[in-house]
Amino acid sequence: MEKYEVLKNIFGYDSFRRGQEEIIDNILQGRDVLGIMPTGAGKSVCFQVPALMMSGVTLVVSPLISLMKDQVRQLIQNGVAAAYLNSSLSAGQYRKASYNILHGMYKIIYVAPERLATSGFLELANSINISMVAVDEAHCVSQWGHDFRPSYLKISDFLDFLKQRPIFAAFTATATKNVREDIKNLLKLNNPYCVVTGFERKNLYFDVIQTSEKGKLAHLLKLLDKVRDESVIIYCGTRKKVEEVFEILARRGFRAARYHAGLSDVERRRNQEDFIYDKKNIFVATNAFGMGINKADVRMIVHFNMPKNIENYYQEAGRAGRDGGHAKCIMLYSDSDFYLNSFFINNVVNDQLNAEQLENIRNQDYKNLSKIIRYCKGNSCYQQYILEYFGENSNSCKNCGNCLSEFEQVDLTTQARKIFSCIVETDEKYGINMVCDILKGSKNSRILALGYDSILAYGALKKIKLVDLKSYIRELIFDGYLSLDNGEYPTLKMTQKAKNVLIEGLNQRVILKRRKSRKNIFKSDKTQINDKILYDAISRLRTSLADSQNVPSYIIFSNKTIIHICKALPTKIDDLFEITGLGQNKIKKYGKYIIDVVNNYLVNASK
Repeated sequence: MEKYEVLKNIFGYDSFRRGQEEIIDNILQGRDVLGIMPTGAGKSVCFQVPALMMSGVTLVVSPLISLMKDQVRQLIQNGVAAAYLNSSLSAGQYRKASYNILHGMYKIIYVAPERLATSGFLELANSINISMVAVDEAHCVSQWGHDFRPSYLKISDFLDFLKQRPIFAAFTATATKNVREDIKNLLKLNNPYCVVTGFERKNLYFDVIQTSEKGKLAHLLKLLDKVRDESVIIYCGTRKKVEEVFEILARRGFRAARYHAGLSDVERRRNQEDFIYDKKNIFVATNAFGMGINKADVRMIVHFNMPKNIENYYQEAGRAGRDGGHAKCIMLYSDSDFYLNSFFINNVVNDQLNAEQLENIRNQDYKNLSKIIRYCKGNSCYQQYILEYFGENSNSCKNCGNCLSEFEQVDLTTQARKIFSCIVETDEKYGINMVCDILKGSKNSRILALGYDSILAYGALKKIKLVDLKSYIRELIFDGYLSLDNGEYPTLKMTQKAKNVLIEGLNQRVILKRRKSRKNIFKSDKTQINDKILYDAISRLRTSLADSQNVPSYIIFSNKTIIHICKALPTKIDDLFEITGLGQNKIKKYGKYIIDVVNNYLVNASK
């Protein structure tokens, strides 16, 4: 089959998305490729289509077991012979899969990067015809990226070991210019054809809710009440926070599951499957632990804690709306998120890196942390900020929390001058907490022992709430009046901008911009459907088919496919070939059931 036949007959799509066809053409011409494509843009099609057209086997290197399983299940549903090799297989299952590989039973094989270095796999690899090696999540090779994995550095060694070098294809959703260069060099791509399709996700709504750490839960519950039956992922910064949030949601009757590295393998697997199979619709998990959730119909991502960089955030937020439907990505930000991430950065341990490498990573992590704080505290378009971070020019999206909000100007000159004076009087030795204590007139023993109760700034802002005072200081940092150094205990430093305020007095005003109000953005994609009765009927059919095969519902077909069925109203099998996401194998397996549901709906509707 040629590429369009593969796309239509196997995957059920009529046309390629942006960048896909060029990548596929270059692979088929024998050229290495590097594809930077946003989550949900169809990276897998870029290597799966040529894999089915080439004579040999395609190896797909993936870091996440759950993603491997998901991809293989989807391929099998489409009638493609595929398998995976990873630590989830028993010894007997691994031997059987290896036997099948040697006897040419699979076209696409997923493998963990650690597996490539084992002697058994190396021997197996040189016993078969490998046409292509595709590396998913290729940013993991770079220590300047957001998810560095030393095992990825072994991939180029694996290629060197092969008797004949196959085509090499690398893909990722998020990579800055520096990370892209690392991917090319460290994976030894040979004059690769590079495609950057853009990072924009027009179907995602981004917003940041600035609050106190204690106030986050109330905001979370308010958000969840508006999406009770939708699939939601809540990322937390620590295992303890996962447990706290999960327990509260469970007590309030939400269908929630939890996931973090402190749970047993059995419980993690069971909880993840409960979410994927729609037994639970809310998944509370650590953002420091790779999940590999590939659920297509996630309608909301909530970050209960801020991740340490933009790459992490955009990758995690990108798990929303993979089916193309509208979804919300909400960050709950408090000042304590800065300290949590600073703790993680200062306590990085990796036996495979030397002291200099660790220090370089820490310095880079602090730079990245400052950029995501600017995202959280900023008043400009959120999506525009993200796109420009990745080097992409963009206009305002007109569809994020800032774009849909009204702002007001607030004069903080008086408060700012007193904050600056306190920092100067204490010789820029202290961080936010100590400065606030002095300005609030605290009588703790340390302040009294140091004699700070006698300076002019002592108690100068005692009437201001502590949470508001900390917020003022954060705003002054964001607006460039103050800076925090990167030490273990970050201290406040004056910038020239702040010094000018003290020098020029009240002639130099400190005016900050604050959000006043935002529009309601909770709208459902189901408003696209003329009759919810048919949508629900097709959804029930999908659930029944999925249950009978013990696979997630979205593996059968996506919400986007259901919406297309509801609009097109196919009444015979031939009509189904026009439906997005239904290839020949799925039409053969499920076509009769779909047609029966549609025809039954039309008969009842005519009565």
